Amino acid sequence: MVEALNRNQVAWRVANDIDEGAFVNLGVGMPLNVLNYVPEGREIIFHSENGVLGMKPLEEGAEPNLDLINAGKQPISMLPGGAFFHHSDSFAMVRGGHIDVCVLGAYEVGQNGDLANWRLPNTKSAPAVGGAMDLAYGARQGYIMCDHNGRDGAPKIVKQCTLPLTGAKCVTKVFTDIAVIERADDGMVVREMAEGLEFEELQERTGAELRLANDWKTLTAPDIAPPEKRAR
Repeated sequence: MVEALNRNQVAWRVANDIDEGAFVNLGVGMPLNVLNYVPEGREIIFHSENGVLGMKPLEEGAEPNLDLINAGKQPISMLPGGAFFHHSDSFAMVRGGHIDVCVLGAYEVGQNGDLANWRLPNTKSAPAVGGAMDLAYGARQGYIMCDHNGRDGAPKIVKQCTLPLTGAKCVTKVFTDIAVIERADDGMVVREMAEGLEFEELQERTGAELRLANDWKTLTAPDIAPPEKRAR
């Protein structure tokens, strides 16, 4: 039986991959949860494109300040020394190459590192690509956090993207519920696989060609409850 991670566990795994002192932007959706799982004692400075630097999760039981939110409109708190600034200054930080890591969601990731994450056919998707385009090119490393397969079972890591691109060759690593995959010069390299998953099965569930690293590890995470499902 494959022991896939839930989305909170994937967020934990991403947070543990980010280096001490890094400046990090979290995309809207699943990536915002990374903020909740920073390892104790590790300083990571989180940036939000709406003009915040040094945000942290809202403390349990704290009264939210509705003027203090992240790009996903969620209430947040601030680290000592945190700052607020104009939206244009926020994007100057991104475009100027001052963000070490961006964590984004994905509809498709191409074998060459292309990213498509803003429009799906026949759906009410975003009218334009938005800030993800700036992050894809401006950040030094592009981390992708997503389910390995869609609800229909189709792979999200594919040989070539068919959806409109957010950025070309901008993906560094992909963190899914069953694997951690790194883009290398010679293709997509599997660094970690879920317990009980064979490489052949992982390849079958992936559209891109994979290579198993010689020093691959089992993908594990602490026992963390999955996110609560939103009422529809």
